[in-house]
Amino acid sequence: MFNTIKNAWKIPDLRKKILYTLLIVIVFRFGSVIPVPFLDASALGGLMQQAESLDNAALGYINMLTGGAFSYASLFAMGITPYINSSIIMQLLTIAIPALERLSKEGESGRKKIATITRYVTVLLGLIQGVAYYFYLRNSGITKYNTGFSGVFSAFIIVLTLTAGTALIMWMGEQINDKGIGNGISIILLAGIVARLPAMVGSWWIYITDGWNNGNGLQMIFCALFVALFLAIIWIIVFMNEAERRIPVQYAKKVVGRKVYGGQSTFLPIKVAMSGVMPVIFASAILSIPQFIKIFADPKEGFWKGVLDIFSQGSWLYLLLYFLLILVFAYFYMSIQYNPLEMANNLRQSNGTVPGLRPGKPTADFIAKILSKVTLIGALFLAFVALVPMIYTSVTNLRGLSMGGTSIIIIVGVALETVKQMESQMMMRHYKGFLD
Repeated sequence: MFNTIKNAWKIPDLRKKILYTLLIVIVFRFGSVIPVPFLDASALGGLMQQAESLDNAALGYINMLTGGAFSYASLFAMGITPYINSSIIMQLLTIAIPALERLSKEGESGRKKIATITRYVTVLLGLIQGVAYYFYLRNSGITKYNTGFSGVFSAFIIVLTLTAGTALIMWMGEQINDKGIGNGISIILLAGIVARLPAMVGSWWIYITDGWNNGNGLQMIFCALFVALFLAIIWIIVFMNEAERRIPVQYAKKVVGRKVYGGQSTFLPIKVAMSGVMPVIFASAILSIPQFIKIFADPKEGFWKGVLDIFSQGSWLYLLLYFLLILVFAYFYMSIQYNPLEMANNLRQSNGTVPGLRPGKPTADFIAKILSKVTLIGALFLAFVALVPMIYTSVTNLRGLSMGGTSIIIIVGVALETVKQMESQMMMRHYKGFLD
């Protein structure tokens, strides 16, 4: 990886793209610490400490995706979450609404129209989320003006600032796609998550020194186990990210003029982690809804408080639902990305067959069976990576150490994808031109 980055730095075009990407990341980090106007700085400090110590799925999920900007009530407090939700909604609507499905099949022009609609939906979701976040800040005693014209004006400015921050992050991500290196949204997510690593390392050092000074051997063992677990999860993610199930394919020979085409054996690769981190993000977003309701409705006692407490992060019901939702969304994404009947028809049209199977429905049934097994393995892998850090935190009670499985998958996946993109662009520059 380091050799790839070193070689890419030597190429002027790639060096400009890397520097442009770093510039966008720096701007993003600056915006993540600039607070929105009309907020009480001292009360904001108390809210920050509460957000760090509070074991809350909703706060933890948003704070993770924004790199701590949510707890600072900063310009980018809502992060890229509205854009992710907008993309998810558009993907679902593309399947459900025939007009959008036809639009997605119109090529580049159709994709541009869908991207435009996604931007408008992002702004709308950002506006709704900004209003909810404002009420959360006001209920927490963070806003300076709450009554009269001053209260209405400050509310308008705060909501508008948060929404503008979301639109600006979306624009920066698109600029990375056009002029930088890697996927813009993924790079911004990566920058936010990596920004939390120093705090995690600091917490680990505090725990290890506290255990050493107090002679708490069990705490030191838990800290050492955390490092081993962290490295093991990274290795598993890298291994599963590159793992694939290869279906052998044999192409028939055909004679065109005096030349013979085909006849070679190849394979049809199916990635084990075909859905990436999306099932985990979907499951986290759905299970964070009860915690959002708990934050904004704030039931003090009674039936609804008991119901919402059941869905608190770390409870066995939460872990069970998390596991089941990851499985469900993994199969959902598989059904979107792969159509066994279409794959079998494409093989038959190109004179390709799976050895031992007849073209058509038998081949489609075989591919569907393989997809089902591979999806189950990939879903179990995602569930393992997502749940192990939660279980570790619940068992050891070492808060502030465990980084969520979603964060680790995003870090490793984005790093691998960016390096692969660098390698592909460097390889393109080794090809000879048409006039050479």
